[in-house]
Amino acid sequence: MITATEQIPQSGKKIGIAADHAGFELKEYVKKMLSNSGYEVIDFGNTEQNPDDDYPDYIIPLARAISSGSITRGIAICGSGVGACIAANKVTGIRACLIHEKFSAQQGVEDDDMNMICLGGRVVDHSLAWELIVVFLAAKFIDIERHTRRLKKITELVKQ
Repeated sequence: MITATEQIPQSGKKIGIAADHAGFELKEYVKKMLSNSGYEVIDFGNTEQNPDDDYPDYIIPLARAISSGSITRGIAICGSGVGACIAANKVTGIRACLIHEKFSAQQGVEDDDMNMICLGGRVVDHSLAWELIVVFLAAKFIDIERHTRRLKKITELVKQ
């Protein structure tokens, strides 16, 4: 298992981040941590605390940027993380998961090629969020037949 103390995220990559009002404070913290680790952080908003904003307005553009390949991975934050996850997975090519523990942060990438982590700004504290993100960014997809076979089945389902 990758841990935050054992593995620093790889620097030099573009990472997208987005949050609504309920995830805004956590997003700002994560942005700072990513920048300090050498990442180029693309902020899809919201860029100010606005209690009337709606998470799809920020999560969908982030998901589209990942889907197009302009960024490699994304971090989406709303109050629980559930809405962000639902919205992101409506975009073709996105494999977003709501994560609250390290095992899934790693295995989601290794086995399922997860490209977006969804967090609950009202559910996880700053230190846990950072640990989950470190694990998510350090993990690599294990490109073996059973994993690619499963992903192909999911891709075919989306085409229906």
